Amino acid sequence: MAAKQELVVCKRTEIAPGERKLVTVDGKQIGVFNVGGQFFALLNYCPHYGGALCRGPITGTTLPTNEFKFVYGHEGSVLRCAWHGWEFDIPSGELLINRKIKAKRYAVTVSAAGDVVVHI
Repeated sequence: MAAKQELVVCKRTEIAPGERKLVTVDGKQIGVFNVGGQFFALLNYCPHYGGALCRGPITGTTLPTNEFKFVYGHEGSVLRCAWHGWEFDIPSGELLINRKIKAKRYAVTVSAAGDVVVHI
C-alpha cells in the first residue's frame, strides 16, 4: 500500500467561502471547497456517468417538508453535476437522494500557518 501524499493546495484565504479550487495530482483532478470556513476535497468525477463533478455549480437544494411548499436550504454546501443534475453534499460526498452513492472524498487539514493540505 502506497504512503499517503500530503499536497499543499493554497493558503486558506485563497478559497473564499462558497468557492473552490481545482488541482491535479498524479493525473487526478481534485476539487477543494470552502464550505462556511471548513475545507473539503472531492475527486472531479461523478459516479453517475463520469462527468466533471467539481466543475458543476455550488448551490443549495430544496428540503423535504411535511407541507406542500418548497423550502430552500444548505446554500453553498451542495455540488450539482453539470451533466445530469445529480446533487452531492460537499462535506460528506453523498448523493442527496441516495446516501449510499458517494463521490470520492479526500481528507483536508489546515496547518497552523494557514496552508490547506489535501491528503491523497
